[in-house]
Formats: sequence, structure tokens, C-alpha cells
Amino acid sequence: MRNGGVELDGFDQAILRVLAAEGRISAVDLARRIGLSKSPTQARMKRLEEAGVIAGYRAILDPVKTGQAHVAFVEVRLSDTREAALQAFNRAVRLVPEVEQCHMIASRFDYLMKVRTADIADYRRVLAERISALPHVAQTSTYVAMEAVKEAL
Repeated sequence: MRNGGVELDGFDQAILRVLAAEGRISAVDLARRIGLSKSPTQARMKRLEEAGVIAGYRAILDPVKTGQAHVAFVEVRLSDTREAALQAFNRAVRLVPEVEQCHMIASRFDYLMKVRTADIADYRRVLAERISALPHVAQTSTYVAMEAVKEAL
């Protein structure tokens, strides 16, 4: 399979699947799981890291235990959608720590955000002080998540 100029064979794909599920697995255990020895497995991992296929490793935090259990999805409509306005919005939204994800959307609105806060009062503050203050924001609509049925971490 080719992805962005990187050739991925069956072993590479197996490495990626295992690492996506268990990022802290040892090289020996990973090698055993994919059916290679340790040295070729480590060489493949290094190649995948250098090619940017593996962008990094991180800890997955429990949002309930870290006090960020409240999730809201926010539709944002901009007052100006020329390139300079989009770039200004993009730069500014990256600086809002409560915005977990932000996607430009082809729809009746311009962006869809996933926002994590402690509770509804905290969300209201973030909406008023941060999101509404972003460049060119004309309108927002909020949808509060009641339960995460499936969430890839």
C-alpha cells in the first residue's frame, strides 16, 4: 500500500496496528506479535518514524479523571471566508487549549469543533471568552454530548 509516498507492506501495517493500540509495547513483544525478529522490527519502526508515518507517541489521558469530562461540539460560521480570514481563524483556534479538534467543513457552517471542559459552566465561559472572540466568528451553535458511544483515543 502507498501512503503519501511511503510504501507499506504487510509487516509495516501490522506494526502500525499494534502500536496504535499498544504504544508502549516492547520491541521484543512487537516483533513476536508480527512474526519478525527484534532487529528487523526496530529497523522498520525507525524507517516509519523517519518517514513521518509514525508521527509520535503520547499518553492517552482519561478525561473524567483529569476533570475534562464535558464534551461539546460547536458549529462555527465565519463572517468572512476569504483566505486571509481563514488563516487568521486557524492560527487563533490552535491556541485555545479546550478545543480538542477543529475541522473546516463543507456545509452551511465553516468549522466544527470538539471542545472539552470541566462542566457546562466552564464551557459557557470558554464559548464567551475564547471561541466567540476568535477572528471573524459570526455565529456558533453548540451540541452537548451526553455519552461517547465510540471514541478513538
